[in-house]
Amino acid sequence: MTDINDPHLKAEILVQALPHMLRYDEATVVVKYGGHAMGDEQVARDFARDMILLEQSGVNPVVVHGGGPQIGAMLNRLGIKSEFAAGLRVTDAATIEVVEMVLAGSINKQIVGFINGEGGRAIGLCGKDGNMVTARRVTRTVTDPDSNIERIVDLGFVGEPDKVDRAVLDALLGREVIPVLAPVANGEDGHTYNVNADTFAGAIAGALRAKRLLLLTDVPGVLDKNKNLLKELTIEQCRALIADGTITGGMIPKVETCIYALEQGVEGVVILDGKVPHAVLLELLTDLGAGTLITR
Repeated sequence: MTDINDPHLKAEILVQALPHMLRYDEATVVVKYGGHAMGDEQVARDFARDMILLEQSGVNPVVVHGGGPQIGAMLNRLGIKSEFAAGLRVTDAATIEVVEMVLAGSINKQIVGFINGEGGRAIGLCGKDGNMVTARRVTRTVTDPDSNIERIVDLGFVGEPDKVDRAVLDALLGREVIPVLAPVANGEDGHTYNVNADTFAGAIAGALRAKRLLLLTDVPGVLDKNKNLLKELTIEQCRALIADGTITGGMIPKVETCIYALEQGVEGVVILDGKVPHAVLLELLTDLGAGTLITR
């Protein structure tokens, strides 16, 4: 049995990790944190420690979080009916108030609290702060399965990033502070918009020219048709896998976010399982990695 307190094992771990630490020294890494991993306190504390270790190692981590299950639970508690169309939550005036309260309020401050409680220094922000992200309204076209007629769905206050102003983040990065961002933003029309967390993280990573964007999900990464993990992919290969039906369902918008971020200047994007303990460290600081790396 391996003894984790064995000094020789610790030295071996450091030998493997140090070259990776040097590779990411002063680099920006955007981590999208979400899924069911957010509901497990021990996983949340492990995640907080990982972010602190990255920051102490010379990396500039930026956390973007989701909160779909928590929003749904709060809407149920308040008796507000919520519907989905084209994979997105239809967000009316009552719903957007709850979305902002949960995302920019309770969840954001909980993550900040975990990081600060483990000895780090985190600050909670959302897209509204410093006009960091300006959103535009999203519309989606769906096809009626019976009539095969296409129609445009009004999703209400659902937005996607239109512009990113990195001034606030530039003032924080490199100053021993970990920004934790909620995907809520103002539109040019003055309304508040709910932005998909993956898309928000991709826009932030692109604006910061991040070395890595890590999308923590509930699956190991991109799988082939035999359910085996694909360790590395290019943009061209991703498009081919979508076209031939290998990449399906909810993985399609994730991969499209990866492609968008890469085209905006991110060096590499990784889809990995956020439920795996210390998945971020395994990906960044070991030879094996922990998910699917997508590059240009």
